[in-house]
Amino acid sequence: MKLRGCGTALVTPFKQDGSIDEPALRDLVRWQIESSIDFLVPCGTTGETPTLSHDEWLRVVDLTIDTAEGRVPIMAGATSNNTSEAVAKAKEISSRSGVDYVLTATPYYNKPTQEGVYQHFCAIAEASAKPLMLYNIAGRTGTNIDTPTLLRLAEIPNIIAVKEASGNISQIAEVCASVPEDLLVFSGDDAITLAVIGLGGAGIVSVASNEIPAEMTRMTQAALSNKWDSARLLFRKYLPLMQANFIESNPGPAKAVLAMMGRIEEVYRLPIVPMKKENRAKLEKVAAEAGLLQPQPATR
Repeated sequence: MKLRGCGTALVTPFKQDGSIDEPALRDLVRWQIESSIDFLVPCGTTGETPTLSHDEWLRVVDLTIDTAEGRVPIMAGATSNNTSEAVAKAKEISSRSGVDYVLTATPYYNKPTQEGVYQHFCAIAEASAKPLMLYNIAGRTGTNIDTPTLLRLAEIPNIIAVKEASGNISQIAEVCASVPEDLLVFSGDDAITLAVIGLGGAGIVSVASNEIPAEMTRMTQAALSNKWDSARLLFRKYLPLMQANFIESNPGPAKAVLAMMGRIEEVYRLPIVPMKKENRAKLEKVAAEAGLLQPQPATR
């Protein structure tokens, strides 16, 4: 399956007792696929993965695979700031039937040098039985993948993509202009999807597509097909939602909107907490203006 287009960084639904809401997760995956999403990413940051136990992490990935039934590629998240643990996680998850790719982020908190970043990803790539997408998000991890380091990493056959969420459009432009054609560049920020595709990117790993999978997919595919007028119309309509999703820490707002839509319960795991009342009111207004708060058909 070719990796291209819009992939959803799935939220992990929880029940009121804090356990994984397996029926809600299955419903979410089915709805995503029915909405023509291009690929699914369970257990990224949006899935509150740092709060999942090892068994829960595997269960979320397995539920996604089982529900998808091979209809879309599955990219499973496997990240740690401890390289040996990241290696073990990548080795374990990549050997699972139904996992097509592995997403792994820069090591957080340690703040390694660029040589340390390179060695970290080299070790994971060697251990993984499936191709890797690297995740560059210095705002959360404290460490950037500098372009020269990425160019070195691009020489490793098992590293096939990068999710660029540095927030630095100049750096992303440099990446798109510098990396070989077989290293795919994906936006990690919904609001700059069109900019990244315009620079040569292959798509988006999206938060907003949790709420608007069909619309984000259409926007992304329109841009990739050089139908820029159509892409910009969708972008302008849903940009307020893309921005409102980060009015507080992700995935708080995205899960709140999904709860407003009746698709999940609004339950988080600490340290993520329910949104402030005033921010939730702003988010609800944006969601309503985007047409998301209409009654939804029962899916269970």
